Amino acid sequence: MTQPRKAVALISGGLDSMLAAKVILDQGIHVEGINFYTGFCVEGHTHAIRKKDKQKPKRNNALWTAEQLGIKLHIIDIVEEYKDILINPKHGYGANLNPCLDCKIFMVNKAQQWARENGFDFIITGEVIGQRPKSQRKETMPVIAEESGANDRLLRPLCAKNLPETLPEREGWVDRSKLYGLSGRSRKPQIAMANEFGLEDFAQPAGGCCFLTDPNYATKLADMWQHQGNKNYELDDIMLLKVGRHVRPNDHFKLIIGREEGENNFMQGYRKQFTHMRVKDYAGPLVLLDGEPDTDDLALAARIIGRFSQGKMADELNVGITRPGEEEFIVTAKPMGPSDIPQEWYV
Repeated sequence: MTQPRKAVALISGGLDSMLAAKVILDQGIHVEGINFYTGFCVEGHTHAIRKKDKQKPKRNNALWTAEQLGIKLHIIDIVEEYKDILINPKHGYGANLNPCLDCKIFMVNKAQQWARENGFDFIITGEVIGQRPKSQRKETMPVIAEESGANDRLLRPLCAKNLPETLPEREGWVDRSKLYGLSGRSRKPQIAMANEFGLEDFAQPAGGCCFLTDPNYATKLADMWQHQGNKNYELDDIMLLKVGRHVRPNDHFKLIIGREEGENNFMQGYRKQFTHMRVKDYAGPLVLLDGEPDTDDLALAARIIGRFSQGKMADELNVGITRPGEEEFIVTAKPMGPSDIPQEWYV
């Protein structure tokens, strides 16, 4: 009897990884998914707290994809290990602070280790040649395979016909004729495949699920690194970069200003870690102060947050300020006008 073969699929929650796993499942291979948590994913709480995202599904797309495919999903926390990849990428960054090539090599390497430890034969990814300018080019495909250590046990079902045969193909574990030869940035072939497979609901293609590819987020991260004097970060740091309006009046502190109720509610969980402020007599945002503000800074911050409250036209506002572990005290301040906050203060 032929030994049943097993493959582990990198599942991001996007359409490509879903289709890649489906193609191999349909060849009778046992497939399980693996999803690596870096802390930088767009999904999760971010869609749940913003009004602009209220129409988006409130789900973990990787888990949801595994459910649709009927496969087991292993979620692995790599927040700490990933720091070195982000801070010291061998192959550099993409257009923003996205170390896409190093990231893919790292994740395939982790999947290869997991496969070896758990008796799996090969690895599947949803990569398509030409789809990502940094990591998914024909010349980078062998780099990922070699530097990850997966070598020819790495199979890309969606573009396999554009690449040399891999071990699963040569050994007859999978039928190469039933694989695909996609290339380029258009997603129309993938959407057609999804329709062919009867997959009616899937994550809409939107340039990836990583905040590091977003220029606004990357700017905030670079600002944080610059002002703390090093590139280290904690999970709380990168979560707070996802929310609020960030205003930096000077080098030693910045304001994180909630933009709506959902963000204010989320930021409530950080009140014990940060000095926080709120206008007392009018509706307005919760504000966290990150850094070492002195008395003059607090007075300036009170004027700034007055601008974003419903009392912005008042002559004076009472602003409650609470330092970690201390009682609230009140500062009276005149709200800034629309042109009083320089554009360069906005991160």
